[in-house]
Amino acid sequence: MRPAGQAAPDDESGAPGARSELRRQLRERRRLRAAVLVLVSVVLLGAVPLFFGIRTLSRDPVFDNLDQLNVPGWAAAKTVDEVSGSRWCLLDCRLRERTVTSEKSPEETAGVYESALREDGWQPWKVSRCPEQETKGSYTCWRRDELTLDLWVREPTCVPPPVDGEPAVVPSGDPSAAATKCTGSLVSVKVRNAIDDERTRPQPSTDPSLTGEDPFPTVSADPLGELTPSPS
Repeated sequence: MRPAGQAAPDDESGAPGARSELRRQLRERRRLRAAVLVLVSVVLLGAVPLFFGIRTLSRDPVFDNLDQLNVPGWAAAKTVDEVSGSRWCLLDCRLRERTVTSEKSPEETAGVYESALREDGWQPWKVSRCPEQETKGSYTCWRRDELTLDLWVREPTCVPPPVDGEPAVVPSGDPSAAATKCTGSLVSVKVRNAIDDERTRPQPSTDPSLTGEDPFPTVSADPLGELTPSPS
């Protein structure tokens, strides 16, 4: 018989085994906690560049460049941007259009915008079809690197231009409202890729819209000329 107070052999071997199992579980928990911390760190470090990368791709750099034009605040009181086409010219090249409300006259507004464009490296572009049709106000064309820019500054209308696809509000028939004089000016900026601007290509001698183009021209003379009879 065992003396009183003496542990059984199983108890002697069980106590060290339990402590070993406990230490193993603690090590596994520490490794799992470290792995979770590493995973969270990687996600956070990757999410920030991904966010800014997506924002950069969604924002056209041409608009960022227009934002940096050195024009006073009164010349850009309200700005509306629209974009269409593909940046990589898939099917259609990208067309950027900006409408700006200025608080001063068209003459003064056109002057500050033209000066800002020259300061930013744009060069005046003297080309036919600038503008496409006769317009009121100041209409000038510019080129820089692979881009072309149309700048149109004119008096505003009492009906504001559509914003975000919403229809313009037609003024009421009240004579007092119709007599109200619009102040300031309206600025339109259109930027295209030069390769997609038809005005960079050779222009026809006449306006195709007036004369059209005959897809099957009539040959007025025999291109081979008259055959000379050979001596018999």
